[in-house]
Amino acid sequence: MASNGNATLEAMVEEATVDTDGYEDERAGLFTMIEEHLAVPFTTTVLGVEVTVRKVELTADTIVAICTRGHHRQRIDLLDLPIPTPPPDGAAWIDAYRHWAGR
Repeated sequence: MASNGNATLEAMVEEATVDTDGYEDERAGLFTMIEEHLAVPFTTTVLGVEVTVRKVELTADTIVAICTRGHHRQRIDLLDLPIPTPPPDGAAWIDAYRHWAGR
């Protein structure tokens, strides 16, 4: 999100990772903040199809959004998930995660 400057994102990353030790701990800290603050469910569009983001999960490699459409379920990496306009409450934590992942 363009509305959050780098200083804001850095402060959020610092808040999420203050007591962590290493990459995996930092990712887990960011996941915790996303899980606590992101308002789910919300809808977004993936490859032209509207899906509902039901929750987020921490995997061995990344953080994913669990997206559903009807009876179908798909994991989408948060780094690739399109954020709708207006964004759901707490979406700034996804921005912080993306900022951290791009450092």
